[in-house]
Amino acid sequence: MDAQPTASHHIAGGYADDPEGAEIACIYPASGEEIAKVRGATPALIEQSLAAADAARAEWAGLSGTERGRILKRAAEAMRDRNRELSTLETLDTGKPLQETLVADATSGADALEYFGGLAGSLAGTTHQVGRDWVYTRREPLGVCVGIGAWNYPTQIACWKAAPALACGNTMVFKPSEVTPLCALKVAEILTEAGLPAGVFNVVQGRGDVGAALVRDPRVAKVSLTGSVPTGAKVYAAAAEGIKSVTMELGGKSPLLIFDDADLEDAVSGAIMANFYASGQVCSNGTRVFVQDGIRDAFVARLAERLKGAVMGDPMDEATNFGPLVSAAQMEKVLGFIDSGRAEGATLVTGGRRAERPGFFVEPTVFADVTDDMTIAREEIFGPVASILSFADEAEAVARANATPYGLSAGVFTRDLARAHRVAAAFEAGSCFINAYNLTPVEAPFGGTKLSGVGRENSAAAIEHYSQLKSVYVGMGPVEAAY
Repeated sequence: MDAQPTASHHIAGGYADDPEGAEIACIYPASGEEIAKVRGATPALIEQSLAAADAARAEWAGLSGTERGRILKRAAEAMRDRNRELSTLETLDTGKPLQETLVADATSGADALEYFGGLAGSLAGTTHQVGRDWVYTRREPLGVCVGIGAWNYPTQIACWKAAPALACGNTMVFKPSEVTPLCALKVAEILTEAGLPAGVFNVVQGRGDVGAALVRDPRVAKVSLTGSVPTGAKVYAAAAEGIKSVTMELGGKSPLLIFDDADLEDAVSGAIMANFYASGQVCSNGTRVFVQDGIRDAFVARLAERLKGAVMGDPMDEATNFGPLVSAAQMEKVLGFIDSGRAEGATLVTGGRRAERPGFFVEPTVFADVTDDMTIAREEIFGPVASILSFADEAEAVARANATPYGLSAGVFTRDLARAHRVAAAFEAGSCFINAYNLTPVEAPFGGTKLSGVGRENSAAAIEHYSQLKSVYVGMGPVEAAY
């Protein structure tokens, strides 16, 4: 598959480019080779995208929700029909194994388009009787929205932001991560082919300066970011200058609690999903694995044994189930954390090295005897590194699990369902799991607390973040006044 896109940007229903834009190389993580090239948006293209989104607002908002939903659902079907093509592009963009992208990326994006397409026709206000008078509410779009994506799930994130925004009658300018610029262009192409009016969903490429220009533009009413906490702080501050609505899905250092009575195989499977899927590049990962003393040795041994089943190789080979990190920079960052784990006294159980092969591969790595004050237990690594910590009882485990400035996700494995629900209630996190991990169906709200973000994506809860209520008071009788 040729990874080179038709053009760098998709604006007003068609591809666009500007030779003055700064070049951005697309590097295939499995080989380190350049496979495509795009250009960052120039000020003229940024203006073109925002003007297109602003001009399309009235027509798009003027359609009925059912009409908008029909287009989104057509796009969802097209994404499913083209799943292999889109999954192959996702693998080229991110390095994730095709075995994984075939089931977890474009399919998740299609789910979002289908779900919000079905919801669009039901969006409505309410009526309230106030004596003989009454009040009704109108649910209205916010206007032009800006979406800023992360590099780990480029197709999914584009759809998770576009679907609720468009269902509510907004328009959007979406900026993918400069590390993975290819997939969002296909989302725009598919939406256009499904009948989306020109200007309703636009994609522009670029680094932080392009994102900053979009966020600060006075025509923008809403900003939705998926990214790191430092980036989120900058975007949040810039949006605040214009009193813009904001949704932030940021990083985490999430806890996974495994009690003595847990099913060992299920718990190990959960830890693998919480640490090594997508080579650990998942914001909600449960990278602090707290294991109760009685099962700790058996758990560590079984996890190390199961990780021998990780097949590192060509991501296009569907037998491969463990891919590279997304970039050389990310690989060096992860290797630095591994070095700090060794230096601070954690016990390296398995892995811990860059793999001896082309590309940005790091071995699945497990540290035991980790303490709460170690760097690998405090900072987000975003790579295939699991930290195993021991605990004695429930109260201790919950207190230590919550002792973090992050609050994106948390999980618990136990056969005691009363304890499971008790622990889930005590977690200071937005997305929690009982005897499972990292499952994010579109029907469930997803988002964090504390430094991990604000607002929710997916589910009907996302509608509140992409629409506003207008109250209309209707007087049914004479108007009284004091004078």
